[in-house]
Formats: sequence, structure tokens, C-alpha cells
Amino acid sequence: MPLPDPSRRYPITLPDGSDHKGTVFLSQAIDHPRFQAGAFSYASDFEAPEDWASRLAPYLFPFSRERLVLGKFCQIAHGVRFITSSANHAMDGLTCFPFPVFDTEQMTEFQPDTRDTVIGHDVWIGYGAMILPGVRIGNGAIIGAGSVVRGDIPAYAVVTGNPAEVRRFRFTPEVIESLQALSWWDWPAEAVADAEDALLSGDIEMLERIARK
Repeated sequence: MPLPDPSRRYPITLPDGSDHKGTVFLSQAIDHPRFQAGAFSYASDFEAPEDWASRLAPYLFPFSRERLVLGKFCQIAHGVRFITSSANHAMDGLTCFPFPVFDTEQMTEFQPDTRDTVIGHDVWIGYGAMILPGVRIGNGAIIGAGSVVRGDIPAYAVVTGNPAEVRRFRFTPEVIESLQALSWWDWPAEAVADAEDALLSGDIEMLERIARK
């Protein structure tokens, strides 16, 4: 089957023919200068917001200095929050109280933490997970429900807990290396559709044969 149209806001059509408003392709639903989402990456919410950027990243403002970048084919469950760097307070003084944010002349110049949050391709972030400032998540990682994630998460790692820890890797190092090299998420949509059986069955050899065509 062909892939869903990445230019649609609502990619899921229900049996009655209506759009499922609780799931959106973020590239079509996000209009924010500091929030970038790759093709086919979607988010779901049981109470679909009008402003998906504010729901997912409530501290990411148009004047923020950091960016939130999601790769392609990411899957974002209900309740996920990205706590971006604008939320952080300065900790090197005698107080953490952010006096400058109450002064309109200083507000936009005062940001103690400016690290970007970068999510790789094909990352699944489970129900209610919290992604903290400056996190970088590798391709193919799985973030378990309710996890609180900080630091760097390796490609194809499965992490859970608070603080989130790597519990295992999805594949052997050799398969992970091959997947990283194949970068199937960058293939044309038609090629990804042709590779669906290989991707869903975990058949790396089939995927490599498709890549050689």
C-alpha cells in the first residue's frame, strides 16, 4: 500500500470516512519558528488541541533561542511533553528567581540555557514521557511510557524510568550499523512503501536487497 499523504494534517481516516482529529502529521499542524518536524512524524492526543506546538512544547516561545527538531517517521503518544531550554532557570547565582523575565526590556535577552532538543528519525515516544532540555535521541530509539529523559540516548536504545535508563538495544550492533547506513527514512515515499514488509518483519537482509535495486 502507498504511504499516507504527508501533506495531510489528519493522516488517519476512520471507517465512517471521517478524519481522526486526534492524530496529526506535525509538519502540517505546527506553525512555529522554533519547532521543526520531519515528514510523516505524527502526534496523538485524546483531547486534540488547536495549538499542537504549545501542547507538546509549552515553554518553546517564538522568541526562544533554542530549537526543537524532530526527524521523520517519529511517533509521539498522548501526554508527551518537551521541556525545552527556555524553561530552565539560572543556577549560578545566589537565587534561581528569574528577575529579568518580568521586565519586558530584558525578557527576550535572558535565557540561561539555549541548548537545542533534537529527536532522530523513527523514534517512538510513549505515553506521558517527558523530554528535558538539551536531550538528543538517536534514530530508532524507543522511549517508554512515563519516562523522564535527559542527556543523550543512543540509536535503537529502549529506555524507561525516571531518570530514564537504557534497558536494552532493539538490535545487534551490526544491524544497528546497517540501519543507520541505509537511512530508509530518507528514501522516496514509493521506496519506503515497497519496503514495508521488510520494515515490519524486521528482515534486514530484505531491506538491504531493496536498497541495492
